[in-house]
Amino acid sequence: METKEFEFKGFKISGFIALFLILAIIVADIFIFRAAATTAAKPELLVGITIPVSFLLIIFLAIGMVKLEPNEARALVFFGKYCGTFRENGFWYLNPLLSKKRVSLRARNFDAEAIKVNDKSGNPILIGLVLVWRVKDVYKSLFEIDSQTMSTQGSLSSTMKAFESFVKVQADAALRQVAGNYNYDENSNPGEDDITLRSGAEEINDVLTETLNERLSIAGIEAVEARINYLAYAPEIAAVMLRRQQADAIIAAREKIVEGAVSMVKLALDNLKSEGVVELDEERKAAMVSNLLVVLCAEDNAQPVVNTGTLYK
Repeated sequence: METKEFEFKGFKISGFIALFLILAIIVADIFIFRAAATTAAKPELLVGITIPVSFLLIIFLAIGMVKLEPNEARALVFFGKYCGTFRENGFWYLNPLLSKKRVSLRARNFDAEAIKVNDKSGNPILIGLVLVWRVKDVYKSLFEIDSQTMSTQGSLSSTMKAFESFVKVQADAALRQVAGNYNYDENSNPGEDDITLRSGAEEINDVLTETLNERLSIAGIEAVEARINYLAYAPEIAAVMLRRQQADAIIAAREKIVEGAVSMVKLALDNLKSEGVVELDEERKAAMVSNLLVVLCAEDNAQPVVNTGTLYK
């Protein structure tokens, strides 16, 4: 969707000029009052005309004053017609008849609570995200989405609350969509080499950011960064999955221990043979290998048995 936003090119002057004019009107009123009290034939008539006119003129000038801080913008609307977006920082005076809707362009954080979803294999998991977002297109953010909390008077707090509500809903939908396309870990579907939620953090975060930008673009909002900050199995299967993970860890550790034990036994046999310490037949080699593997692979410390007889008895 193409943006309809454009920069405001209408009338503008420094707000200090308008402030000077207000002070000049006040000083002129004081001078007129004093002069009318001493010289005018009907001072009440002069004062009765001057006060309302001066009051309306001051209000007219005050309404047009706009103070714009860095990373803020005002959408200007003239009786329902969009007249552009004003972004120049400082103190300005614009047409008082323009409606000035204030929007913050600063980055904001959104920490989404963990939600329960099903991963690609159907396992229930809990997943949450932290999102950094900001308004990129002022026109879309104000006029392309509708919210009952949107302020028509330009209140910044209520306007940003409307944006936050929209971001919250879209972040929830995007998180469910992305989580449903990947397995929780490699054990969820053995034999596949696909990216998982646990192992592919950077890739998942990039996909999540891209998905959020597609959803938020209609509102003129940009997802600067999105990251998964919470990931766990749902409580109903957490205990079972924990036992499975423990079993996998034990198997992996055992494999490593056996691999090391075999290399140590081979090294011992080779050294005994090369150094000429003792000559063993195949039967005695098998017994030695068995004993060494028991010593190296056992969880508890092995109790040695000292042979006080002959080599074979």
